Amino acid sequence: MQEITDKPITPAIGQQQIAEATDTLLRYQAAKASLDERIIEAEKWYRLRHWDLLKNKKEGGVTPSSAWLFNAIANKHADAMDNFPSANVLPREQSDKPQAEMLTAILPVVFDQADFEQTYNDVNRAKIITGTGIYGVFWNSSRLNGLGDIEIAKVSALNLYWEPNVTDIQKSRHVFCLSSVDNEDLLRLYPQLREAGLGKAVTLKEYAADENTKAEKDRSVVVDWYYKKNVGGKTVLHYVKYVGNVVLYATENDVEAPTSLQTDPQSGETIEVATGEAPAVRGLYDHGLYPFVPDPLFAVETSVAGFGLVDVGKSAQEYIDRGNQAMMENMLANASGRYFVKEGTDINPEDLVDYTKKVIPVGGSFTKDSVQAVTDTPMDTIYYNLVTGKVDELKETTGNRDISNGGTSGVTAASAIAAMQEAGSKLSRDANKSAYRAFRRVTTMVIELIRQFYDAKRRFRIVGESGAEQFVEFSNASISPQRQEGAFGQADGYRLPAFDLEITAQKQSPYSKMAQNELALQFYKSGFFNPQMADQALACLDMMDFDRKSFVMQKIAQNGTMFQRLQTLTQKALMMAQQLDKLQGSNLTMQLAASLQGGAAPLPAGGTPQLADNEVLGGDETGDTKQTRKARERVAESTSPT
Repeated sequence: MQEITDKPITPAIGQQQIAEATDTLLRYQAAKASLDERIIEAEKWYRLRHWDLLKNKKEGGVTPSSAWLFNAIANKHADAMDNFPSANVLPREQSDKPQAEMLTAILPVVFDQADFEQTYNDVNRAKIITGTGIYGVFWNSSRLNGLGDIEIAKVSALNLYWEPNVTDIQKSRHVFCLSSVDNEDLLRLYPQLREAGLGKAVTLKEYAADENTKAEKDRSVVVDWYYKKNVGGKTVLHYVKYVGNVVLYATENDVEAPTSLQTDPQSGETIEVATGEAPAVRGLYDHGLYPFVPDPLFAVETSVAGFGLVDVGKSAQEYIDRGNQAMMENMLANASGRYFVKEGTDINPEDLVDYTKKVIPVGGSFTKDSVQAVTDTPMDTIYYNLVTGKVDELKETTGNRDISNGGTSGVTAASAIAAMQEAGSKLSRDANKSAYRAFRRVTTMVIELIRQFYDAKRRFRIVGESGAEQFVEFSNASISPQRQEGAFGQADGYRLPAFDLEITAQKQSPYSKMAQNELALQFYKSGFFNPQMADQALACLDMMDFDRKSFVMQKIAQNGTMFQRLQTLTQKALMMAQQLDKLQGSNLTMQLAASLQGGAAPLPAGGTPQLADNEVLGGDETGDTKQTRKARERVAESTSPT
């Protein structure tokens, strides 16, 4: 029999493990030091404070900072926001189609509640400037008054550390995310730190701030440490939060399984029932991935991070500003004037350069040679042309041509402007494709967090058919592992509903929208939406390539099918009316033909009976009018077999 003792269980993560993790973090920081410095310098270039970085800077001299590089960054960022992404969830199996449609409808609400558009804005700005934008996809249990919800945040590349020489962050052995937190806030959230103290084992590099911040001694670095373990062939993600050598939380130390209060069906009493495995077994997130999605602008072979537009254009921008500096100094020298003053001449130099004074007193022996103007040689136009050439070089290397900034060279048609912009924005499209790939990974993590944490039903306001507002309920019950029924009703394992993602642009530039509208009008004028021309329109569209082509072809095919069915039904109705008229002597054929002629539906071959202007209605011995007899004859000709 096993002896029961009161000996405390040794936690899996203690001071020894924290010390080893800190040593690993310091190695990662040393390997990433040059990248951190480049990121800090890139931000200074973006803020037009790059003269602090340039060598041979003249103290007190002219330091012009032209915004050519800034304009290129702003232009690329505008392109990214013009193509804000949205996700369409596609099922891999027919049985999962309702869940895929529901996820497609609620995901925009989830992203909107997480303020993803602002995050997308910040990540793309960092991506263009520093070379790497990073998303963080977390579960925040304190949101929605403790119900919890998904949080998508921008993570600074200065705060994140991964294994050196790894190009995929998911392959790193450890990932550390650092944050600087005010000591007062830390002590309020974690009172145990008052006795243990706040350590200073690691430091955090920060951007140059324009505002006064608290001293370093008043803040502490909080480390979020992520690592993976392989348990039974499954990758388990674990997480530790610590300050100095004090563990604030660790999943491996959390051995209590989550529970919920439920009613016992037999006794009717409320009991506490375990609803899953403990974090020590299950890990932090079921997807087993680090909750970070890096999005580099220009990727490199030896790092998760890439390089950005500042790295490409700062050399040209430097020579533009140095050329402008030389020209400005030459201009000021020639405009204000400088003078030689002979020693021994009693004259105040300030009076000499003050052009508001009408009289300048002079003492001692003063001659015409006592003061002479310094003649400066104006700069040749070749230097201006060199600076202009550097401006053109910067435009070309950054893909910031005039057409990308709205220059149209006299072109006014929206479709032509859109075509020119598309041809001149290859770099922007390439960056947007990279952003869409990162967005796909973010959306995949969001779906997995929904699958793991949306236990309770939640209400969502979605856009239904025809733009109608709908309110729906959703939980993870329909996308959780599904029990498979085998032979004789026995369980045959579990199936996890899986989905694919199609990423499209939710927002587009005004010119792109105008071009699409013009294309739709051209289709309408060409008769593409005439159901009688469905086959010809589909043959023409099959050779074309434009956005949402499959949707347009589907609509035209549906219209053609409906037209054919309507023709068939019309013929059958006329045949039945003709037979009924013969039996009862009624006038149904004429009435039906007249209603069809009025626009309710087209007639088949043979046409609709028409009444000539000079024709008089009259009946024969059967009571039928001449118009009725003609209608019967035409219908008989069109419906009788030959």
